[in-house]
Amino acid sequence: MTSTPTRAAKVPPAAPQRSTVVVPRTAVRRAAAALSFRNIGAVYVWLVIVVLFSVWAPDTFPTTITVKQVLNGNAVAGLVALSVVLPLAARVFDLSVAYTMSLTSVLTAHFLVSTGLGPFAAIALAMTAALLVGVVNAIVVVVLRVDSFIATLATGALIQSLITMVTNDSSITGVQLLAKPFASIAQLDAGGFTLPVLYLLLAALAIWFLLEHTATGRRLYATGFNADAARLQGVRTDRLRFLTLVASALLSGFAGVVFASSVGSGSPTAGTPYLLSAYAAAFVGATQLRAGRFNAWGTVLAVMLLGTGITGLGLATSAQWAASLFTGSVLIVALVLTGGRIALPAALRRRTGPRPDITTGKEV
Repeated sequence: MTSTPTRAAKVPPAAPQRSTVVVPRTAVRRAAAALSFRNIGAVYVWLVIVVLFSVWAPDTFPTTITVKQVLNGNAVAGLVALSVVLPLAARVFDLSVAYTMSLTSVLTAHFLVSTGLGPFAAIALAMTAALLVGVVNAIVVVVLRVDSFIATLATGALIQSLITMVTNDSSITGVQLLAKPFASIAQLDAGGFTLPVLYLLLAALAIWFLLEHTATGRRLYATGFNADAARLQGVRTDRLRFLTLVASALLSGFAGVVFASSVGSGSPTAGTPYLLSAYAAAFVGATQLRAGRFNAWGTVLAVMLLGTGITGLGLATSAQWAASLFTGSVLIVALVLTGGRIALPAALRRRTGPRPDITTGKEV
């Protein structure tokens, strides 16, 4: 008679109480890591810049017009910066992106103005030239085993000679470049935001999905971190590097077409100002969001950070040299404060957090 209450008294501890404590703590830790300075330090620097210029130029800077100006004015720079993300992820430098951008800009203008071709045919021919540049770069770097830094710099010099031959170092202008539908490629806007902003977002989305959610992206990162180990695991590293150089040329070539549409001319030096800023944004972006990895959204964030500062300096009527001083200072500060983890190619092998297994795709 007394055994029944004894058995009933042995009640197991309530398990749900543990989960109600652990889950919130885990969520807090994840949120703290996501919002840490090492993860999104550029965002905090960006906010400081916004506050600084809001105080410095209160009548002109903190307006919606400035927001539109920053986005519209830096969309092409963002496209060029994104064009180097894929090669850098595979530890390949493509220094010909600026020349490829100039090439497609002048070729599109030349075909439209001098030959009488329609916009679609002119753009198709210009993009074919960009594709050929990418293939040549890939053959020299991957097949002939020439260092990518030297090879693409040499290719850029050859492209510049072709540009000079076509343009005689003069911009190509004509009413065809100002008429629709070619002008609409970059000048059509919705709510004050031009189409290049949409192109930038779509390109960033595509690169983000490729790098973060596909097996190809994991293999690209594996190639960049340790090509020999990736090759031993069965990754076709040469093919990946080949394709990244082709993709880089196509995206920078598209940026040249957009630039020609936005300014209404084909400039032989269209891409020159974008080369340094593109690599600066890519390296600063590699310290954000996905520390140690070149990534799309970190690059876009870096482009907008630099664009905000330069726009603010212009609205504050500062000296002409101030823009270069600002760009260099922000790059140094951002890299130092976030740990300088991407300062050298050898540092690409150092990462924090889980690492993906290149065969299964799972993080270990």
